[in-house]
Amino acid sequence: MEIIIYVVIGLVIGVGIQYAIQRLVQRSRVKSAVDTADLIIEKAKKDAEITSQQYLLKSKEDWHKSKAEFESQISKKQSETDKKLNLLKEKETTLNKKVNLLNAKEQEIKNKEGFLLSREKALRTKDDDLTRVIAEQNHKLEAIAGMTTTQAKEMLKKNLEADVRHEAAQLIKQIKDEARETADQEARRIITIAIQRCAADHTVESTVSTLVLPSEEIKGRIIGREGRNIRAFEEATGIDVIVDDTPDNIILSGYDPVKREVARLAMEKLIADGRIHPTRIEEVVQKTAKEVEKRIKEAGEQMILELGLTGIHPQLIEYLGRLNYRTSYGQNVLGHSKEVAVLASHMAAELGLDTKLALRAGILHDIGKAIDRENEGTHAQLGGDVAKKCGENEIICNAIAGHHEDVEPISVYPILIQAADAISATRPGARMETFSTYVKRLEQLEKIAESFRGVDSAFALQAGREIRIMVNPEQMNDAQSDELATQVARKIEEEMDYPGQIKVTIIRERRVVDYAK
Repeated sequence: MEIIIYVVIGLVIGVGIQYAIQRLVQRSRVKSAVDTADLIIEKAKKDAEITSQQYLLKSKEDWHKSKAEFESQISKKQSETDKKLNLLKEKETTLNKKVNLLNAKEQEIKNKEGFLLSREKALRTKDDDLTRVIAEQNHKLEAIAGMTTTQAKEMLKKNLEADVRHEAAQLIKQIKDEARETADQEARRIITIAIQRCAADHTVESTVSTLVLPSEEIKGRIIGREGRNIRAFEEATGIDVIVDDTPDNIILSGYDPVKREVARLAMEKLIADGRIHPTRIEEVVQKTAKEVEKRIKEAGEQMILELGLTGIHPQLIEYLGRLNYRTSYGQNVLGHSKEVAVLASHMAAELGLDTKLALRAGILHDIGKAIDRENEGTHAQLGGDVAKKCGENEIICNAIAGHHEDVEPISVYPILIQAADAISATRPGARMETFSTYVKRLEQLEKIAESFRGVDSAFALQAGREIRIMVNPEQMNDAQSDELATQVARKIEEEMDYPGQIKVTIIRERRVVDYAK
């Protein structure tokens, strides 16, 4: 029992000692924490003071720096202002000098004006004296000659006029005689040489418009059920298809030679293939059109290559290729253009002119025929315009536009092209039109013009492309002449069939002729 008591007492004493020890430890820790906190606070105060001093120093440095920059800018602006002021002072000085110089010049001019006025006055005085002396001399001469000055001038004028007229008449007669003796002979020589040097093909070409069918049965397939195939073909090509009673033949009709060629080739392909229906027709026509365009370009390029020309605009080359499908009275226009170019070049060589220029004008002279179906105007005028747009020089454009005398020539080249054009068109075998048909058309044209009142005579020119009408000036005035031209043109349109255009020219003039014998 006592042991238990001792144990309990010991436990109590141990717990008390442990509690006392813990209290001491806690007090020590609190004191240590307080001391640490005081140290931290003290350090923080010192750091704050240091930071505050640093910020103060930095602020002072920034202020001094800003002040220095501001003072530098002020100094710079002051320097610029001083320079400008000095410049203004210099300009002011210069202006003052110029003003003084102008004043001096003005005074000098005034002095010169005074001098000139005095000189002018002196000259007038001398002129009056000279006029008076001349008048006195003329008066003395009139008294000696027994006639006035006017009468003497008239007599001298008449004598000189008679002598000059006589000499001029003799000179003109001599020139005309020499020209008659040599001009025809020289012209024949040049044209003969040009023709002999031009190896022209004398075959006649014509556009094919009739297709031969392998059998009569193919006509039904071309027409199609209720005519759908033939309608599709005509819409795709723009060419009329004529299926008549002629056995194993169909006719393609249209004014555009390129479209007609596309239609002909497309129809041949469709017949050879045997598949004829609207979809196939459209496909074949489109493909054929591309092939023909390629052929056109190749034909133009080949022609330029054969003639050795360079610098031709691509548009003109295409138009040349189109002429390969154009005919004039059965004569292939591209072949005709080549022939004209070669003839003009040979004649230019004989005359000592530029052969390349003549060759270029000749090959392009009918270029307007490639577009005259879509545009208003003669093929010569259209050709001159399109050549100008494509960069050809003025001489070439004038030769093209003037080869049918639509414009005044500015050089000899339009005359060469006219001569070569006439030679190529009138050579044997060149065109299909018979001589009787040609003459009949010209006679009809002249007859229409002569049927109007006041017409003295009418002449068909340029193969029927122009009619010139001479009217009586006593029976018709200028306004009536204008009206007559319109009436003649309308009547020609109503009564005649002709290619291209016909130019109606009214000539009303009054001539007075006398002869000195």
